[in-house]
Amino acid sequence: MHSPRRHPERTLLAATPILAAALLVLGGCGGSSKASSGNGLAAKSPEQIVQAAQTAARGAATVHISGSTFDEKEPISLNMELVAGKGAKGHITLKGLGVEVVEIEHAFYIQGSSAFYRSVAGPAAAQLLAGKWLKAPSSTGEFARLAQLTDLGALVDRTLSSHGALSSSGTATIAGQKAVGVTDSAKGGTLYVAATGTPYPLEIVKKGQGAASITFDRWNQPVTLDAPAHAININQLQNGA
Repeated sequence: MHSPRRHPERTLLAATPILAAALLVLGGCGGSSKASSGNGLAAKSPEQIVQAAQTAARGAATVHISGSTFDEKEPISLNMELVAGKGAKGHITLKGLGVEVVEIEHAFYIQGSSAFYRSVAGPAAAQLLAGKWLKAPSSTGEFARLAQLTDLGALVDRTLSSHGALSSSGTATIAGQKAVGVTDSAKGGTLYVAATGTPYPLEIVKKGQGAASITFDRWNQPVTLDAPAHAININQLQNGA
């Protein structure tokens, strides 16, 4: 098998920091209604709210994350299910080009749409790779950067640990659930945390330039991860094996 000249993994990886950045947009605008009864979170300081959300998320077994942002006016979206300590699966769309992602057993599996392979690797490679999965190690090489999106613990730390000055933005209702908002003056978005039950993060929203909206739901619901069969080892592909 001859190696395509261009490398489809590089386009995907180039957008990884952008996607991760979409999960770092704490702050912005929120509701202003008074706190109501619940888990007591609304009465806590913004720093305590973020800490509670971080602790709750770290203790979760699974979560579904979805949403979108923009890079140079081009849409980027993700729809992923994460399993703590095991991996993840889902779909990422980069500038209109879809990519399926599975992480399991210390490996990443990537399957791009025909349009994706054609855009990043050319028509010949797109024909060769059509319908195929690519496999790469998750701990080394360029694909290791995708762990920012597929490792639940790392995602929680990256999302909730990096912020500037925080302030309360009141309460709101997110997907039918009462929530409290926390703003970050430096990043211009809002983190909403469940105000009843376990204080899981529910949504991160940023408006204006660099707009993003990321939701967190289906906490602790069962998720099955399976390695795609007959995946092509990307190291062999690059080496022309």
